[in-house]
Amino acid sequence: MIPQRLHERQGQLDWLLLLGLLGLMCLGPMFIYSATMMNESSASLHWYSHTFLRQIIWYSAGLGAAAAVCFIPYHVLARWSLVIFWATILLLLVVLVTGKFVFGARRWIDLGFFKLQPSEFAKIAFIMAMANVLSRPPEELRLPGIFARAIAMMLIPFVLILKEPDLGSALMFLPTGLVMMYVAGVPIKYLGRLVGGVGLVVALILVDVLFAPPQWRIRLEDYQRQRLMVYFGIDFASPNATAAERQQARELQRQKSYNVEQALISVGSGGLTGKGWRQGTQNALGYLPRAVAHNDFIFSVIAEELGSVGSVTVITLYTVVLFAGLRIAGQARDRLGKILAAGIVTLLFSHVFINIGMNIRLVPVTGVPLPLLSYGGSSVLCSLIAAGLLQNVYLYRRSY
Repeated sequence: MIPQRLHERQGQLDWLLLLGLLGLMCLGPMFIYSATMMNESSASLHWYSHTFLRQIIWYSAGLGAAAAVCFIPYHVLARWSLVIFWATILLLLVVLVTGKFVFGARRWIDLGFFKLQPSEFAKIAFIMAMANVLSRPPEELRLPGIFARAIAMMLIPFVLILKEPDLGSALMFLPTGLVMMYVAGVPIKYLGRLVGGVGLVVALILVDVLFAPPQWRIRLEDYQRQRLMVYFGIDFASPNATAAERQQARELQRQKSYNVEQALISVGSGGLTGKGWRQGTQNALGYLPRAVAHNDFIFSVIAEELGSVGSVTVITLYTVVLFAGLRIAGQARDRLGKILAAGIVTLLFSHVFINIGMNIRLVPVTGVPLPLLSYGGSSVLCSLIAAGLLQNVYLYRRSY
């Protein structure tokens, strides 16, 4: 059986998926370089400290991790998925106690050479563990206890990541879990109730932000409430505010809406073919904040410098990756492989949709990275591990 599996695996890589990933990894360092080297303090750093070089190092480490994942059949990985899941939950607890504060959030564990972001690894661990739980016979999925177990697995990391606070990463678990349950065959009546419950919570939060008086408000972080108010165009000043308070509220509103307004200007000013690599004035003059240009708003940098052509190229590359993932899910011959691939595709799609959406003011700013283009070690590693899991399902699709 083992020789047969190894024989079937040879020469069976999904080259379409690899092509899309390589295209993104070519663009990433180019525009991280463009976004960071306009800053004199960054340009004066030693060559080995440059952000774009670190990104290349993360690509190399991520490709190594993806290759390692491909050598172990996904059924073997699934046996350890619950151990991996609870290990990441432990890391999420650790980060809440000893994590490093950056921009008012405790999301990282400082290892010296690397700032580990457990929420990124929790997404992959969640997909593996959820796929393992949902791959049981369809009759068992009708049992309320199994559905409750799946909900608990989704809510535990959601709540812990929300406490950091990191609303964007926490939200990734909801669509990913829902799609995986749907693909697995969880009864529609269960999913309908879950979607209804989530929709009710979202509606209550929006009503709270938009209309509720201060004493009745749901507790949200100030920056989360302000981002929603900016997105919906709600005046920061209360109706009974004095003239001085209104002036202060308007100034705060301008500050909080600055990033997204500059990102939108960057995207719109690129025109058809852009201003040229490293010629983007929004980035060069610092209007697009340099602290976030190379991660959250990297799409705006690309759109300004390559124009609509660059934007369409980025979207096309992601479409190639997502289409390859859907094809892998469709070709999987067992439930575990199909559910695992569907979860990874949903996670990647959610990241792409939300990040590009916040760059063009389609969705509120949430700080979700753009896979393989935004700078970030944990994000790059997990994106490539996810791609390695997709290749794993494709490689071993004939073995089960």
